[in-house]
Amino acid sequence: MGFFLETLIGGLMAGMLYSLVALGFVLIYKASGVFNFAQGAMVLFAALAMARFAEWIPLYTGIQSLIAANLIAFVLAAGVMFLVAWVIEYLVLRHLVNQEGTTLLMATLGITYFLDGVGQSIFGSDIYKIDIGMPKEPLMVLQNAFEGGLMVNQEDMVAAAIAAFLVAALSLFFQKTTTGRALRAVADDHQAAQSIGIPLNRIWVIVWCVAGIVALVAGMIWGSKLGVQFSLSSIALRALPVVILGGLTSVPGAIIGGLIIGVGEKLSEVFLGPYVGGGIEIWFAYVLALGFLLVRPQGLFGEKIIDRV
Repeated sequence: MGFFLETLIGGLMAGMLYSLVALGFVLIYKASGVFNFAQGAMVLFAALAMARFAEWIPLYTGIQSLIAANLIAFVLAAGVMFLVAWVIEYLVLRHLVNQEGTTLLMATLGITYFLDGVGQSIFGSDIYKIDIGMPKEPLMVLQNAFEGGLMVNQEDMVAAAIAAFLVAALSLFFQKTTTGRALRAVADDHQAAQSIGIPLNRIWVIVWCVAGIVALVAGMIWGSKLGVQFSLSSIALRALPVVILGGLTSVPGAIIGGLIIGVGEKLSEVFLGPYVGGGIEIWFAYVLALGFLLVRPQGLFGEKIIDRV
């Protein structure tokens, strides 16, 4: 029982990390109706900015405090992501208003390669580390209930808490604020939103800024665990099944989908892997997502679209 619970907890923690990346997809889609293929590149770009700023600040300012250096680096990296959001809106999105979804999708592919190239030119292409002080030692819990206790990764617990806070904040933002409601209106119909006075350009800048901050937080956590390298951009591929499962329009769905994917991957690999030769963790999420596309294309919490003629 103890081993099962350890595997279950590990899956939940991994699922929360997937959800952090999936949140960026959901935010962009809710505001523009576009599936943003550039989300992985945004995570990488934000992580590179954070890692390099944290490295440069002690060298050029003399600040040796890890907390102070990381805080300044986070603020600077957030500023960079705000600038990226403004540039994307000014140079790309405002020229594609009311265009077909396929056109906007191709634009996000172009943004992906642009961010990859600019990130490598500005910040370099080596492997960098992010040390934000997250505890990496495993923690033994419930020692009285289970022999030897349960081993829990403290870093994953912190990441899960951060993800939960982001989801709660974003859910309130979309449901309770005027800007959040405007974002949903823009996603439903660009022309109708403009006709009632919603400034489309400003709305897109806001949502890309928010998605940039989410990408920065995800990049910090993944960079702390795996190191900041250009393969980090592929982490977005791990979040695609999460988005499909939870629904492209649901912020809570990104978390629920991530938890299901994370737990399913770990349990299937540990308990079914030995019987089929292993490797289930690699493809489990995609097979599950394919099944959902066949029976419920909008996902668990997505909005069902009904066209009447």
